[in-house]
Amino acid sequence: MFGFDRKSIARRAQGALKFGVLRRCAQRFARKNDGAVAIEFGLVAAPFLALVFAIIETAVVFFAGQALETAVSDTSRLIMTGQAQTAGYTQQQFKDQVCAKIYGLFNCSSGISVDVKTYSSFASVSMAKPIKSDGTLNTASFTYSPGGPGDIVVVRLYYQWPVYVSLLGLNIGDLSGNKRLIVASAAFRNEPYQ
Repeated sequence: MFGFDRKSIARRAQGALKFGVLRRCAQRFARKNDGAVAIEFGLVAAPFLALVFAIIETAVVFFAGQALETAVSDTSRLIMTGQAQTAGYTQQQFKDQVCAKIYGLFNCSSGISVDVKTYSSFASVSMAKPIKSDGTLNTASFTYSPGGPGDIVVVRLYYQWPVYVSLLGLNIGDLSGNKRLIVASAAFRNEPYQ
């Protein structure tokens, strides 16, 4: 009657139906956010886990430093009171006393370095880290000189702690080979022992 036959009406209705279905599917897809949390977690998980591991490692390094400080405090008392001198301790025997105070965290037999020096005054004490220009520990100047009664003595313990996590190129290590030098020191005047 108006130039429309049944076939053209059916085709137009099918096209409109297809377009409507496609439009509704696109709208439904745009509204759905079921996988958004998984995608967002995937984007955030790696940096978050790296940050968590870096925080844990930094905490362990500080804990190890505190354990080394406690060990130097306890063992330096042997020198300050003259027990190490009267017993005739060698550097290895003094190191064995240090190793008896620390266990679990450290590889004491090959990792701990001991440096005991006597000074004429507190002002002459050098507290610089003995690190070579290539980033290795310089143990050539380490001695064991516990001094006598009334002498000023500095006991230093060194440990090369391995660092595993470096976040965004920031590394808490100060030695080559991704290691952190942990230093514990005690400076004191020996007691007037007999």
